[in-house]
Amino acid sequence: MFNYIKGTVTNVTPNYIVVENNNIGYEILVSNPYYYNEQNDIKIYIYCHIREDEFTLYGFKDKEEKELFLKFINVKGLGPKVAMIILGSGSVSGIKDAIERENILYLKKIPKVGEKLARQIILDLKGKLVKKEDSQIQNDYKELISALENLGYKSNDIKKVLPNIKNEEKIENQIKIALKYLLK
Repeated sequence: MFNYIKGTVTNVTPNYIVVENNNIGYEILVSNPYYYNEQNDIKIYIYCHIREDEFTLYGFKDKEEKELFLKFINVKGLGPKVAMIILGSGSVSGIKDAIERENILYLKKIPKVGEKLARQIILDLKGKLVKKEDSQIQNDYKELISALENLGYKSNDIKKVLPNIKNEEKIENQIKIALKYLLK
């Protein structure tokens, strides 16, 4: 389908922008239309939503925002329009952080998101929004993390000490170094 469109913003409204490309004006729903300025050349990432009675283009300023949107629309009970409202309510990192910390109050403050939907979002997405670097770190230190968790340390505390430990070290030395930092 479509991945992105490069063109000139010709119109900005409260709900959408119009991007002209090769003399065709594409109406694109975006989370924050006032982020864009008329007559600016842009590259906007696109999701094409097709239903029996609708053909809608949703636009995103970067790939990260689009990826989060795609995860949102896979949540039970959450459609593309509500996903755009959620994206418009804050930064991508702030929204991800709220989900990872299970901050239901943050999510409930977003229009169209009640307690039930907030809990469903957390249930479906918690742990799936971790950056690739974080998951790579998890794989590199899998044995160390497991050992420290078995000793009763929390994963958040463990993550804080991992940058201080060399991956090439033997597991025994890694545990000793980690314990020194954890006991401080």
